[in-house]
Amino acid sequence: MKDDRWFRNKSWDSDVSCAFEEKLRRARRKSQYLRIQACYLTQAHPQVALALLDRYFALGDDFDHAQAHVDRAEAYLALGRAEDAFSSYEAALKREAEFPNLRTGAYLDLAYQIALWGTANRYDQAMTLLSSNAETRLMFAVDHFVFHATKAIIFSAQGCLADARAEAKLALEAARRDHSGFRFHSNAGLVSDKHEKALDLLRPLCDA
Repeated sequence: MKDDRWFRNKSWDSDVSCAFEEKLRRARRKSQYLRIQACYLTQAHPQVALALLDRYFALGDDFDHAQAHVDRAEAYLALGRAEDAFSSYEAALKREAEFPNLRTGAYLDLAYQIALWGTANRYDQAMTLLSSNAETRLMFAVDHFVFHATKAIIFSAQGCLADARAEAKLALEAARRDHSGFRFHSNAGLVSDKHEKALDLLRPLCDA
């Protein structure tokens, strides 16, 4: 069985870095390994992830550009650099517009993060992203949660409490799902602890 763990490290130190670089030196398609390894480090080692992504983009292999922009956005969020993250999501969406066969969840991620960060000057952008992408694109429970949670949070901030309550109820229904609906991946795409901030904002809306 082929060992792919060398470019899926979840921790990073000098030893891991040296081992990765040695494997990368001998690899044929270096770009994909840089991008995938960066994805695994966006939360725990965002600066390392950003450096790897810079190297990915410098190679010019543009097949995975949209996802690379999303990975970069997640690293920026881990560093608290929201506007840089928003710009990276926008770059992913621009790439998808040029190559629509290769899509990410950037439209959903961008709208959700705008809501969570309370970036009021971008609320219209967030709602437009949601309304211009059909709900049929939502596959997992977490997708439905994020979609409705984003609307609920923004409606609440704008004082539209009835709409906010309705959307919050739909989001919490999605959060309560405990099975993906897929036979072999029952836990895939469920709402998790990483969504606790949104959950804390939604629960009071349903109790109001």
